[in-house]
Amino acid sequence: MPDDDPIFLVGPMGSGKTAVGQRLAQLLERQFVDTDREIEKRCGVDVAFIFDKEGEAGFRTREHRALAELAALPAMVIATGGGIVIREVNRKILRESGVVIYLETSVDQQFERTRYSSTRPLLHGDDPKSKLHELMTVRGPLYASVADITCNTDGQRVNQVAKQVCTMLESFTVKKKNRSCSR
Repeated sequence: MPDDDPIFLVGPMGSGKTAVGQRLAQLLERQFVDTDREIEKRCGVDVAFIFDKEGEAGFRTREHRALAELAALPAMVIATGGGIVIREVNRKILRESGVVIYLETSVDQQFERTRYSSTRPLLHGDDPKSKLHELMTVRGPLYASVADITCNTDGQRVNQVAKQVCTMLESFTVKKKNRSCSR
Protein backbone atom coordinates (compact mmCIF):
# COMPACT_ATOMS: atom_id res chain seq x y z
CA MET A 1 0.00 0.00 0.00
CA PRO A 2 1.43 3.39 -0.96
CA ASP A 3 2.18 5.79 1.87
CA ASP A 4 -0.38 8.25 0.59
CA ASP A 5 -3.44 5.99 0.81
CA PRO A 6 -6.12 7.38 3.12
CA ILE A 7 -6.55 6.29 6.71
CA PHE A 8 -10.19 5.95 7.74
CA LEU A 9 -11.41 6.03 11.34
CA VAL A 10 -14.66 4.18 11.91
CA GLY A 11 -16.59 3.47 15.07
CA PRO A 12 -19.61 4.53 17.07
CA MET A 13 -20.40 8.05 18.17
CA GLY A 14 -18.32 8.93 21.18
CA SER A 15 -15.41 6.69 20.20
CA GLY A 16 -13.18 9.69 19.50
CA LYS A 17 -12.93 9.53 15.72
CA THR A 18 -12.70 13.29 15.23
CA ALA A 19 -10.37 14.11 18.11
CA VAL A 20 -8.12 11.09 17.55
CA GLY A 21 -8.18 11.71 13.80
CA GLN A 22 -6.99 15.29 14.24
CA ARG A 23 -4.13 14.21 16.48
CA LEU A 24 -3.23 11.25 14.26
CA ALA A 25 -3.09 13.55 11.24
CA GLN A 26 -0.64 15.78 13.12
CA LEU A 27 1.54 12.81 14.04
CA LEU A 28 1.54 11.51 10.47
CA GLU A 29 1.83 14.99 8.92
CA ARG A 30 -1.32 14.49 6.89
CA GLN A 31 -4.45 16.47 6.23
CA PHE A 32 -7.50 15.68 8.35
CA VAL A 33 -11.15 15.75 7.37
CA ASP A 34 -14.31 14.68 9.17
CA THR A 35 -17.09 13.49 6.85
CA ASP A 36 -19.81 15.08 8.98
CA ARG A 37 -18.03 18.48 8.99
CA GLU A 38 -17.44 18.15 5.23
CA ILE A 39 -21.16 17.56 4.67
CA GLU A 40 -22.02 20.55 6.87
CA LYS A 41 -19.55 22.70 4.94
CA ARG A 42 -21.05 21.66 1.61
CA CYS A 43 -24.66 22.17 2.77
CA GLY A 44 -24.21 25.23 4.95
CA VAL A 45 -26.23 23.63 7.75
CA ASP A 46 -25.52 21.15 10.54
CA VAL A 47 -26.12 17.40 10.46
CA ALA A 48 -29.11 17.68 12.79
CA PHE A 49 -30.81 20.07 10.35
CA ILE A 50 -30.15 17.69 7.43
CA PHE A 51 -31.64 14.80 9.44
CA ASP A 52 -34.66 16.96 10.26
CA LYS A 53 -35.29 18.10 6.68
CA GLU A 54 -34.15 15.07 4.62
CA GLY A 55 -34.34 12.24 7.13
CA GLU A 56 -31.62 9.72 7.76
CA ALA A 57 -31.83 8.39 4.17
CA GLY A 58 -31.10 11.85 2.73
CA PHE A 59 -28.19 12.31 5.07
CA ARG A 60 -26.78 8.86 4.20
CA THR A 61 -26.84 9.75 0.50
CA ARG A 62 -24.85 12.91 1.20
CA GLU A 63 -22.50 10.90 3.43
CA HIS A 64 -21.85 8.37 0.65
CA ARG A 65 -21.01 11.13 -1.85
CA ALA A 66 -18.60 12.76 0.59
CA LEU A 67 -16.89 9.44 1.38
CA ALA A 68 -16.48 8.54 -2.30
CA GLU A 69 -14.87 11.90 -3.05
CA LEU A 70 -12.64 11.99 0.03
CA ALA A 71 -11.44 8.40 -0.46
CA ALA A 72 -9.89 9.45 -3.77
CA LEU A 73 -7.71 12.14 -2.17
CA PRO A 74 -4.13 11.24 -1.23
CA ALA A 75 -2.60 11.28 2.25
CA MET A 76 -5.74 11.98 4.25
CA VAL A 77 -6.88 10.96 7.71
CA ILE A 78 -10.66 10.72 7.43
CA ALA A 79 -12.97 10.51 10.44
CA THR A 80 -16.27 8.98 9.35
CA GLY A 81 -19.73 9.27 10.82
CA GLY A 82 -20.88 6.42 13.03
CA GLY A 83 -23.41 5.18 10.49
CA ILE A 84 -21.17 5.18 7.44
CA VAL A 85 -20.85 1.39 7.57
CA ILE A 86 -24.59 0.83 7.14
CA ARG A 87 -24.36 0.91 3.35
CA GLU A 88 -22.47 -1.92 1.67
CA VAL A 89 -21.17 0.46 -0.99
CA ASN A 90 -19.48 2.51 1.75
CA ARG A 91 -17.97 -0.59 3.32
CA LYS A 92 -16.57 -1.47 -0.10
CA ILE A 93 -15.03 1.99 -0.50
CA LEU A 94 -13.48 1.77 2.96
CA ARG A 95 -12.03 -1.71 2.38
CA GLU A 96 -10.64 -0.91 -1.06
CA SER A 97 -9.33 2.62 -0.58
CA GLY A 98 -6.99 2.62 2.41
CA VAL A 99 -6.37 1.47 5.96
CA VAL A 100 -9.45 1.28 8.19
CA ILE A 101 -9.03 1.78 11.93
CA TYR A 102 -11.94 0.81 14.16
CA LEU A 103 -12.03 2.87 17.34
CA GLU A 104 -13.87 0.41 19.53
CA THR A 105 -15.71 1.78 22.55
CA SER A 106 -18.13 0.32 25.08
CA VAL A 107 -21.71 1.56 25.18
CA ASP A 108 -21.11 2.84 28.73
CA GLN A 109 -18.17 4.93 27.51
CA GLN A 110 -20.19 6.17 24.51
CA PHE A 111 -22.98 7.24 26.82
CA GLU A 112 -20.59 9.11 29.12
CA ARG A 113 -19.03 10.93 26.16
CA THR A 114 -22.28 11.81 24.37
CA ARG A 115 -24.91 12.25 27.07
CA TYR A 116 -24.77 16.05 27.13
CA SER A 117 -24.50 16.47 23.37
CA SER A 118 -27.34 18.18 21.57
CA THR A 119 -25.83 17.59 18.12
CA ARG A 120 -26.47 13.85 17.78
CA PRO A 121 -29.86 13.38 16.09
CA LEU A 122 -30.07 9.64 16.75
CA LEU A 123 -29.87 10.23 20.52
CA HIS A 124 -32.72 12.72 20.83
CA GLY A 125 -35.18 10.09 22.14
CA ASP A 126 -36.19 9.22 25.69
CA ASP A 127 -33.58 6.50 26.24
CA PRO A 128 -30.28 7.35 24.53
CA LYS A 129 -28.40 4.51 26.23
CA SER A 130 -30.83 1.96 24.79
CA LYS A 131 -30.41 3.59 21.39
CA LEU A 132 -26.63 3.25 21.69
CA HIS A 133 -27.05 -0.47 22.50
CA GLU A 134 -29.37 -0.89 19.53
CA LEU A 135 -26.96 0.89 17.17
CA MET A 136 -23.98 -1.18 18.36
CA THR A 137 -25.89 -4.43 17.88
CA VAL A 138 -26.27 -3.58 14.20
CA ARG A 139 -23.11 -1.56 13.54
CA GLY A 140 -20.53 -3.29 15.75
CA PRO A 141 -20.12 -6.28 13.42
CA LEU A 142 -19.98 -3.93 10.43
CA TYR A 143 -17.16 -1.86 11.96
CA ALA A 144 -15.25 -5.06 12.67
CA SER A 145 -15.85 -6.34 9.13
CA VAL A 146 -14.08 -3.37 7.51
CA ALA A 147 -11.32 -2.89 10.09
CA ASP A 148 -7.68 -3.52 9.34
CA ILE A 149 -6.79 -2.38 12.86
CA THR A 150 -8.93 -2.23 16.01
CA CYS A 151 -8.05 0.05 18.91
CA ASN A 152 -10.11 0.26 22.09
CA THR A 153 -10.54 3.83 23.33
CA ASP A 154 -12.26 3.19 26.69
CA GLY A 155 -10.71 5.24 29.48
CA GLN A 156 -7.95 6.62 27.27
CA ARG A 157 -7.06 10.17 26.36
CA VAL A 158 -6.93 11.35 22.76
CA ASN A 159 -3.14 11.57 22.61
CA GLN A 160 -2.77 8.06 24.05
CA VAL A 161 -5.11 6.61 21.45
CA ALA A 162 -3.47 8.51 18.58
CA LYS A 163 -0.02 7.28 19.59
CA GLN A 164 -1.32 3.73 20.01
CA VAL A 165 -2.88 3.86 16.54
CA CYS A 166 0.39 5.22 15.16
CA THR A 167 2.26 2.27 16.65
CA MET A 168 -0.31 -0.13 15.22
CA LEU A 169 0.05 1.47 11.80
CA GLU A 170 3.83 1.14 11.94
CA SER A 171 3.56 -2.58 12.57
CA PHE A 172 0.71 -3.13 10.12
CA THR A 173 2.31 -4.97 7.21
CA VAL A 174 -0.46 -6.81 5.43
CA LYS A 175 -1.72 -3.90 3.33
CA LYS A 176 0.98 -1.28 3.61
CA LYS A 177 4.69 -0.84 3.15
CA ASN A 178 6.15 1.82 5.43
CA ARG A 179 4.41 4.48 7.45
CA SER A 180 6.04 6.43 10.23
CA CYS A 181 5.01 8.94 12.83
CA SER A 182 7.11 12.05 13.11
CA ARG A 183 6.48 13.31 16.64
